[in-house]
Amino acid sequence: MQTKRIILAISGASGIQYSLDVAQGLANAGIEIHLILSTAARTVMQHEDINPESLLSLAHTDHDPNNIAAPPASGSWQHDGMIVCPCSMASLAAIANGLGTNLMHRAADTCLKEGRRLIIVPRETPLNAIHMENMLKANRAGATILPACPGFYHQPSTIPDLTRHLAGKILDQLEIPHTLYKRWGE
Repeated sequence: MQTKRIILAISGASGIQYSLDVAQGLANAGIEIHLILSTAARTVMQHEDINPESLLSLAHTDHDPNNIAAPPASGSWQHDGMIVCPCSMASLAAIANGLGTNLMHRAADTCLKEGRRLIIVPRETPLNAIHMENMLKANRAGATILPACPGFYHQPSTIPDLTRHLAGKILDQLEIPHTLYKRWGE
């Protein structure tokens, strides 16, 4: 059986810990991670005190975000889905409107045109009408919109409890087994 391959793209929105937890969950499940880390994401990582190596060490490949000739840009390159977490409103707008000017946006556009799973995790508040219209547009094109909204039914007591819960919800969308949070009724 071939190893699953997932693209994990990280834009310049706050909430990089979510993507770190997603990457850890993917790595724990034996998933081949293809990382696209934007320049803005690296800036946010500095502000959120997250070492880029903590993500890079989990990735099978770290793709240059400016290389639109990298494998994830092509529909002929096989993979099992893409996660954009966190997703800035600028990246959401580019994805929703088919603006493939960098690898992240082009790979997301390729997912939509090929009918592959694309999970977008917007991290912004409050939302204006343009943000909501772009989410609706991306959803209508085939993306799953999974906002970074923590749940509390699992009785979190720490910030990692909250971030792992959201990471688990993302992995659920791709049917990837995990133990990141306690499920309802368990």
